[in-house]
Amino acid sequence: MRSSRSLLSMVALAVCAAGTAGVAQAAPAAYAIDPTHTFATFEISHFGASMNRARFDKKTGSVTLDKVAKTGKVDITIDATSVNSGTAAFDKHLQSPDLFDTAKYPTITFTGDQFTFEGDKVTAVAGTLTLLGKSAPVTLKANQFACYQSPMLKREVCGGDFEATIDRTVFGMNYGVDWGFPKSVRIVVQAEAVKQ
Repeated sequence: MRSSRSLLSMVALAVCAAGTAGVAQAAPAAYAIDPTHTFATFEISHFGASMNRARFDKKTGSVTLDKVAKTGKVDITIDATSVNSGTAAFDKHLQSPDLFDTAKYPTITFTGDQFTFEGDKVTAVAGTLTLLGKSAPVTLKANQFACYQSPMLKREVCGGDFEATIDRTVFGMNYGVDWGFPKSVRIVVQAEAVKQ
């Protein structure tokens, strides 16, 4: 009797372990960037007086998030030709070879695979930014992050407000530096992604 109870206990433990392993393996979830709630904006000081700001209207991407393992990956592609400052003449200059050179480099990409968590919240994503054909490490720090059940989509949505400051000359964008324009550009990314 004791041996059959021991056997039953072992079987039960094995089933539980298998179930737990299945849950752990199923933890990574795929999300698609929601373009209606995702914005990439940049700003740079204009001779220390005003701030020049613009955003990119077209972007696509995907996110993989494992809340159990505290890991993830994000891939975002930005259409550089969609830059929008609100002023047509400035947009034309932004797309010129002086700056984003969109005829030669129509896209900007960010791939992040080093996620930092505080509890269940993502606090930073480190990865690689590719701009003007050059790649360099960039860390996007989260000002806020949350996951929620969308009442409209009936799916989980995760997103946050991220920012980073880059040295544009690292990517070969040197226009205006000799005139006193700063090298530093602040990037702000508001992103939401829908669970697939």
